[in-house]
Amino acid sequence: MRNVIWFLLLAGVAVVAAAALGTNDGLVSFYWRGWRADVSLNLFLGLLVGTCFALVTAIQATQALVGLPQRAKEWRVARRDRSAQAALRDALAQYFGGRYGRAQKSAQRALTIQADTPELAQDNEFTVLGHLLAAGSAHRLQDRSGRDEQLKRALDLSRRSVAARSAEEGARLLAAEWAIDDRDAPRALELLGQLPLGVARRTHALRLRLQATRLGRQPQEALKTARLLAKHQGFSKVAALGLLRSLAFESLATAHDADQLRQVWSQFEATDRRDAFIAARAAHCAAALGGHEEARTWLRPFWDRLGELSVEERAAVALALVDAVAGIGPEWLPRLEAASTTFARESAVALAVGSALAERQLWGKARRLLEQAAADAVLGAAPRRAAWRQLATFARQDADTARAAECFEAAARLN
Repeated sequence: MRNVIWFLLLAGVAVVAAAALGTNDGLVSFYWRGWRADVSLNLFLGLLVGTCFALVTAIQATQALVGLPQRAKEWRVARRDRSAQAALRDALAQYFGGRYGRAQKSAQRALTIQADTPELAQDNEFTVLGHLLAAGSAHRLQDRSGRDEQLKRALDLSRRSVAARSAEEGARLLAAEWAIDDRDAPRALELLGQLPLGVARRTHALRLRLQATRLGRQPQEALKTARLLAKHQGFSKVAALGLLRSLAFESLATAHDADQLRQVWSQFEATDRRDAFIAARAAHCAAALGGHEEARTWLRPFWDRLGELSVEERAAVALALVDAVAGIGPEWLPRLEAASTTFARESAVALAVGSALAERQLWGKARRLLEQAAADAVLGAAPRRAAWRQLATFARQDADTARAAECFEAAARLN
């Protein structure tokens, strides 16, 4: 197609030239002292075009000859640049392939080529990437001193160069990840704290912060970070829910007295306090620390809407109340009896209501519910054991030693 177009253009030029110059009878006269030379206009135009073409060709040839050393130098620089780029790509390929020794050598070779070529020394981003590859390979080879040296060079260079500023963010994230691998949580949190705000809110940075806070046994900070990750869809909904619950449980476990537990509970978000499993765990902890009234206060909203909870949530709330029945007041009796009627087949609810009635010394109603809970094999061993012990207490009060012995034996058999 291109040849056809050139042929048409050439034909057009030939037609125009024939039409313009075919009937041209003009002359061009040159005078020099007593001499005169006449040439046709067509010849003059042809000589003029040829002279101009020759002059342009001569100038270009001279420039090409004069610039030959410079072009040779540029060619050598380009060849070394290609060699350095090839070495860096080879380092990347070896690194991803798990050949960390070869990757480190290739990265060092790329840096050496760049250092020996002054024209390439200004490419700071290339230098930082080479140092990071060398540092990453050294980390995989457990060469911490070599890793830290390469990382320090990369960070120092990225601070001085605007072009390598994005590489600095990657260097700090890598350094934080390596600190987590070294089980050095303070160092990882320090590096993550030095990141710009926008970088610190990226999903990868939040994942690293979550790992660092969990490693440093800071469950409250880990819980805040996990919430941010959940908002950024860093986990699936099911995984996020399970992670938030486990972190809330860890936060509650850090409380060693009632005041600390109350402070941890107040720091939870409203969504956490509305979670039946978290509230149940908080009530268990409060009861263990002697705060039975406070534990019942945290559980009361769930008992008021017990029908809205799932079976597992009702079981968790009910078993938490079992630990917190000490000193329970009569205001709880209506809601407990309503729960016992509505969920008569759920042994966990039966155990909670029976334990509360026993605390209020309503032994006749309590015995039937406790026997139901003790006989249910689906219920856990610990709740059933508690039910059997309570039944043994009732038998002792009735002076029925045989029945008490049977109840204690049944409790002992549960593993």
